[in-house]
Amino acid sequence: MIVYEVNLHIESIAAEEYSEWLGPHIEQILEIEGFQKADWFVCDSDDDKVHWSIRYRLDSRESLVNYQEKHAPALIQEGIDKFGKYLTSDRRVMQLKN
Repeated sequence: MIVYEVNLHIESIAAEEYSEWLGPHIEQILEIEGFQKADWFVCDSDDDKVHWSIRYRLDSRESLVNYQEKHAPALIQEGIDKFGKYLTSDRRVMQLKN
């Protein structure tokens, strides 16, 4: 199992609108082969931004590579086009240690 984590940092003024966009965006990603589940976390913060972490579970590294090569550029760009001036993000990939 692979966990693909997307950490989102959005200015409070745009958080509600971004949240309305993000729910269907997550559902769209879950339709891609290999994605099994997504958990949306609200992160504690000491600043005036809203911080969310989306953790997607995938069946394999190959499914993640497929997503990154064929789907991610357009999906990421869509969010940047709509909310880029309010949003920063970072990503990481994790797998269970055996």
